[in-house]
Amino acid sequence: MIILYTTERDYPWGTLRSTHASKTKVVLEEKRLPYRIENLPPGNLWKKPPEMTARHPLGKVPYVEIEEEGVTIYDSTVINEYLEDRYSWPRLLPLDPLLRAKVRMVEQFADEALLGGNLPPIWMPYWSEPEKRDISRMEKGREGLRTRDLPYIEKLLADAPPGGYLFGSFSMADVPMMVLAMVLEVDELPLHQFPQTDNYLRRLRERPSYRSISPRVKVAEASALRNPT
Repeated sequence: MIILYTTERDYPWGTLRSTHASKTKVVLEEKRLPYRIENLPPGNLWKKPPEMTARHPLGKVPYVEIEEEGVTIYDSTVINEYLEDRYSWPRLLPLDPLLRAKVRMVEQFADEALLGGNLPPIWMPYWSEPEKRDISRMEKGREGLRTRDLPYIEKLLADAPPGGYLFGSFSMADVPMMVLAMVLEVDELPLHQFPQTDNYLRRLRERPSYRSISPRVKVAEASALRNPT
C-alpha cells in the first residue's frame, strides 16, 4: 500500500490542496494505483512537528510511505519518477532519451516557474478568509503568469505534435499543468490572450485523474477514490 501524506481542506470557495502533492496524486491516479491519504493539518507546514521532519527533513508535503518496501520517499518529482520506474504502465516518460529530456525540462520549468513561483502568491491566499488576502501579492502572481509562464505554455502547445497534450500523449510534462488547471479553476484568471492554453486546461480537467484534485470534489470524496474498500 502507498500512503500519500498531503494537506487538503474544504472551504466554501472550493477544496484546496497542496500543489506539489497534487502532482503525485495525479500520477497515482493515472497509473491506477491503490493508495491511502493521510491528510495533515495545514499548520504542520509552518510548525514542522518532529514526526513530520522525521519523514521529510524539510517538513514539506508530499511524501509517501511504501509499506511493502518499508521506505519513505519525498519530493513530488522524485516520487513521481519512482512510480514511473516501479509501475511502468501507463508510461508517462518517453523511452527516447531526447524526448525524455524534453519532457523533464518542461516538468522542471513548471515546478520552478509555476508551483514554486507564480502559483503560491495566488493559491495560498485562498486558504484564508477573503478579507485577509493580500490582493496585491495575488495580482503579482497573475502578472507573472501572463508575462512569462502562459506565453511559454502557449508556444509549447503551438509546437506540440497531434494528441492534445504537450508531447502528443499525456506525460509527466502535463502533470504539473493539471495543478495549474486546479488553481485557475478557483482563481478564474481570464485566458482570452492564451486560447490554446485555455483549451488545453479544459482538456486536462476532463481527465478522470483530475477529479482527485478538483476544487469541486470534497476532501472525503477525493480521499475515497483509490482507497481500498
